Amino acid sequence: MNLIICIDDAGGMMFNRRRQSQDRVLRARLLEITKGAKLWVTPYTARQFEDGAPLCVSDRPWADAAAGDYYFAEDGEIPTECAEKVYLYRWNRLYPSDRKFTVDLSALGFVQKNSEDFAGYSHECITEEIYMKE
Repeated sequence: MNLIICIDDAGGMMFNRRRQSQDRVLRARLLEITKGAKLWVTPYTARQFEDGAPLCVSDRPWADAAAGDYYFAEDGEIPTECAEKVYLYRWNRLYPSDRKFTVDLSALGFVQKNSEDFAGYSHECITEEIYMKE
């Protein structure tokens, strides 16, 4: 599976069981990247997408996603050991957080293949980093 994760400058993902932030340009980008493949999300994550978005919603998407599928990890497990590719989106801001992504991807054999900044709707700059297992 391919993992999608959004973090702030300190690796924060959530605060008080809520996502730190969201951005509609990022959501549109994710739907374009995952077009033709399955995008797995939890019911919580599905709420940020418009009705009719092509999502696979599950209470355990990390267990349901197969090779080649995508899993947008916000409030569920983050099985980096099963990932083929990781899309890491950096908000380039610091938010309060009590759930963090602190995994050293290079220690798991991932190599950064691409980094690109783009303007979001509510964020001037979002950084997309793509890591692949070698």
